[in-house]
Amino acid sequence: MSVTFAEIRVGEPIHHETLTVFPLFTARGSEVDYLLSDEAIAAEAVTVKEVSEAGSVPDLLVENKGDARVLFLEGEELVGAKQNRILNTSVLVAAHSTTKIPVSCVEHGRWRFRSAHFSSGGTHSSSKLRYCLKASVSQSVQARGSHTSDQGGIWREVARQQEALGASSETGAMADTYETHRKRLDEFREKVRYVEGATGVVVAVGKKVVALDVFDKPTTCRKVWDRLMSGFVMDALEAGETEGHVETGDVARLLDKLGQFNWQPAHTVGEGEEYRAETATGDHASALSFGGAVLHGSVLCQ
Repeated sequence: MSVTFAEIRVGEPIHHETLTVFPLFTARGSEVDYLLSDEAIAAEAVTVKEVSEAGSVPDLLVENKGDARVLFLEGEELVGAKQNRILNTSVLVAAHSTTKIPVSCVEHGRWRFRSAHFSSGGTHSSSKLRYCLKASVSQSVQARGSHTSDQGGIWREVARQQEALGASSETGAMADTYETHRKRLDEFREKVRYVEGATGVVVAVGKKVVALDVFDKPTTCRKVWDRLMSGFVMDALEAGETEGHVETGDVARLLDKLGQFNWQPAHTVGEGEEYRAETATGDHASALSFGGAVLHGSVLCQ
């Protein structure tokens, strides 16, 4: 089984300290209509809550009361309710529907209500956390047909990152790590800004490509850019000073391989079709397709 990606062109790299960002461009965007999760939550078209009063760590309930589909992205953070969570996979929620979505906890020390509903945290998981997430979810999909993560591994990675970045949190919350480095995060976001027309991005830290994210149209990429960058900034801050950068040719070779991955269909949460792949070198990839367009494709590199 294969996934069809639109032809992708690599733009000029943007460097700031050890972080290198390569904007990606496609000739034509899709016409699939949807809202992003943060937009839908802010407009009160969507509510995200615990599945019950007792709650369930690996699941949340999304009620879409609006007329538009809503796209949630793998690795994005939702804050509130009994504990903060991240999305285990990208999910397209149908209009006027209720959908249970798979999530992982990124706040080990809290299991009590802070609010009735979740809001967008405005941040995205680091590439290291996303790699742990994607690898374990892919294993779960293959073995059991579910999108369950290695929750213990997620907690260990959140704690490891906090220690590495000198952050502290009473509840072990990933959000507190980002808040500790708010000034640096804002600095990187200012230096590494969205490039008009880009539909995706390849990110490198030092001489290593860490991730690829590609979307179906520029408007989606523009809206999620700053949120997506927040996780990569955490990677860069942890790496510190490094010598050298990834070259455009390295990115082009990754893109050439993308269509040749051994893509396998997976059980899909919500609408569309989901595919997953693992390379011989240990990279993990996933793609959510709808109406012939890849709404979100991503590769996390070993």
